[in-house]
Amino acid sequence: MEILDICNEEGIPTGKTVDRETAHREAIRHRTAHVWIMRNQNGRIQVLLQKRSMNKDSFPGMYDTSSAGHIPAGDEPEESACRELQEELGITASETDLIPVGKFRIRYDEVFRGKMFRDNEVTFVYILNLPVTDEMITVQEEEIESTAWFDLKEVFDECMAGSTRFCVDPDGLKLLKQYLISQDKWDD
Repeated sequence: MEILDICNEEGIPTGKTVDRETAHREAIRHRTAHVWIMRNQNGRIQVLLQKRSMNKDSFPGMYDTSSAGHIPAGDEPEESACRELQEELGITASETDLIPVGKFRIRYDEVFRGKMFRDNEVTFVYILNLPVTDEMITVQEEEIESTAWFDLKEVFDECMAGSTRFCVDPDGLKLLKQYLISQDKWDD
């Protein structure tokens, strides 16, 4: 059973915990960490996305953030982000390899597989500051069907238009875009 910290609006643990299933059944606020993996390919920024397993309880078979997961009770966002990279993609990274981009809120109620799924998260967002090649990736088969590189601007535009191929949260993409603009790496 996965135990999560209940947190306030800023993502600070309150000292109380909840199991993952209850958190999603009752929309109890908890924390997640998202990591973006990017590369420059022929002058264009590409982002690695994972195709979620058809067994996932939310958004099965859709493309999602490079690596993401719940932050277990007692863990810090950076250590959780590094663990998710290792578990999901087989990529070893340290906390110093992560560039913090910010945080945003995810909140929705949707039905998946005939069952209500309520999400209420404070999400901590990072960019992996390491080069990643396809040969380095070993997917966690029970979580991920595959990975693929996509043009970041195309993903951004499609998600802003309400994509049915991607389940990347638009607010996470907006944070990523804002960061890249501040670094003069976003080219409109």
